[in-house]
Amino acid sequence: MTITASLIDLGVLPSLLAACVVLLFGTLLCQRIGFLARYSIPAPVVGGILFAIAAAVLMRTTGQAIGLVTEAKSDLLLLFFACLGLSSDLRLLWRGGARLGRFLLALIPFLMVQDAVGVAVAKLLGLHPFLGLVAGTITLVGGHGTGAAYVAKFGEATGIPGIMALTMTSATLGLVMGGIVGGPVAERLIARHRLSGDPAQAEEGGVITGPAETPVTTVPLIGSLTAALVAVLAGRWLGVQLAGAPVAVPDFLLCLLAGLVLRNVGALGGLTLHDPATDLLGSVCLSIFLAWTMMALDLATVARMAGPLLIILAVQVLAVALWARFVTFRAAGGDYEAAVLSAAFCGFAMGATATAIANMQALARRHGPAPQAFLIVPIVGAFFIDIANAAVLTAFLSLPMMGF
Repeated sequence: MTITASLIDLGVLPSLLAACVVLLFGTLLCQRIGFLARYSIPAPVVGGILFAIAAAVLMRTTGQAIGLVTEAKSDLLLLFFACLGLSSDLRLLWRGGARLGRFLLALIPFLMVQDAVGVAVAKLLGLHPFLGLVAGTITLVGGHGTGAAYVAKFGEATGIPGIMALTMTSATLGLVMGGIVGGPVAERLIARHRLSGDPAQAEEGGVITGPAETPVTTVPLIGSLTAALVAVLAGRWLGVQLAGAPVAVPDFLLCLLAGLVLRNVGALGGLTLHDPATDLLGSVCLSIFLAWTMMALDLATVARMAGPLLIILAVQVLAVALWARFVTFRAAGGDYEAAVLSAAFCGFAMGATATAIANMQALARRHGPAPQAFLIVPIVGAFFIDIANAAVLTAFLSLPMMGF
């Protein structure tokens, strides 16, 4: 660490230490403050924003800036996406049944609609169309990790000031709005159609109470880390081979696909991984990456650009609510399970899988169990949504107006 008259320059290890401390502090706040827990606001975002605020105040009052080494954190993001692929079991896809297919028929086309809406509003506001994708499926479906990955790949070429800060802001607001809009949409459907759950139905998979915890020990964790590193190296190698391709494919997507192949092809030959260890490793990598990223935000730039971003997000909320009401509910069957899936759809379309499940839990506690919905949503969140989103975004990023 180097301290000068105008800069506190942190090295790699001090920057990593700061990110860990910020993450722990954010976790403590999320545990103690009900609002943060209720809307599933990520601890790295909470801690990182507070650090960024403190850094801005320090700069304003003393003239000293805090310099963080950020290059090392990119590998953490690749490891996270590799772990995402390694935890996706294709055999689960057979358990969803016909309702899974109907739900996907409503969800996947909306990804295209959401990006089209974002790009159209951005163009009307005179902004770069990439900001419309940022306030579209990049952050609202992909979340903080996907948003950071796409911006790291394409953000600099757009020339949008503070694009990373805007991306984190969009993802955070999406989590909140996804949790707020899902319940009212489903409650209206349940009341209008006089729906309720069947108390005699057994809840499958322990989704409401959570799966049984399995201890993670050293050997399984090392095994998951080994597999994740293999997937990252394979993804990077593929990235080099595809460097001249007409369509740009982000490295993180290649790492996810490499992990997916390693998990499912390896299973045919007897290779098994400890899923809790893989999940833990991915969670740690993403949490530290997000905290590290949020700490370096330029909040002054965010404040200047927040107005147009909020306009795009407001239109997206309206689009999500209307689609859930008139498309998702009917496509998923028009019954109580479909109403619960409509709330989950709002969570997917504005927040994350965790938001979708939280919306369903609130409804199930009040109106009764929805076992098919609780089976379908984790499958969609674990596999379909990220792959479909990547395909849609690849198509939009290939449009001439994006300039890539």
